[in-house]
Amino acid sequence: MNEPSYPPYGSMPASTPASQPQTVRIKVPAIRPVVTYVLIVICILVYLGQFASQSYYGFDLLAVLGMKVNDGILAGQIWRLFTAMFLHGSLVHIAFNMYALYSLGRSIESSYGHFRFVLLYLVGGVAGNVASFALTPENSLGSSTAIFGLLAAEAVFFYQNRELFARQSSRALSNIVSIALVNLVIGITAANIDNWGHIGGALGGAAFAWLAGPLLKVEGFFPNLELADQRDVNRAWLTATGLGFVLVLIVAVLIFFQQG
Repeated sequence: MNEPSYPPYGSMPASTPASQPQTVRIKVPAIRPVVTYVLIVICILVYLGQFASQSYYGFDLLAVLGMKVNDGILAGQIWRLFTAMFLHGSLVHIAFNMYALYSLGRSIESSYGHFRFVLLYLVGGVAGNVASFALTPENSLGSSTAIFGLLAAEAVFFYQNRELFARQSSRALSNIVSIALVNLVIGITAANIDNWGHIGGALGGAAFAWLAGPLLKVEGFFPNLELADQRDVNRAWLTATGLGFVLVLIVAVLIFFQQG
């Protein structure tokens, strides 16, 4: 998965007493992507645990206990909708997903901040697994549900802040849409890829980003300009709670009707 690139600043016209309107570049304070690195380490450690269990028991114990298995969820093992996003099926699988997380996560965490980025990642991952539970009987595992949530959130960020990023926003959106379409086509044509999980993750990430993602505004007077986020942490927490409630309700309805 390629990294949608954009420069760490916004552009806006500004006028000075002695000149015509001109483009002003406003630098965004850099945020170290600690959460992105922590998530990568967690996934790698879990995969090492999977490898160790295969060597010791002869089968992948962690995958058996934690991947998305519809029968298990119907039996009350709801945790599978959460744990599946930290498990992977092969070295190639985790390598691809961790590269995508590294590429996307750094820029998105810089825009969202640590806490809001965690909520985004979890909402996307769980939403993808809920969609997979609802729409396909196949077992699944992998962080790609959450990664598609990040990709969709990146698109929403650029769309909602398109006046600030101007032409850069159009290029970024085109790049993101191309990446998403390529991956969805691969998911449709290739075996053992949970396309419904990807779509659900993207919808979950987009919903969270639309309601609680950064909405930037330029404040101050030239040349002392700064970017201010009009949405605070409380909004992000309330949004994640609301979306979580909706996902729980969907799972409860599905379990009720499938068991009935």
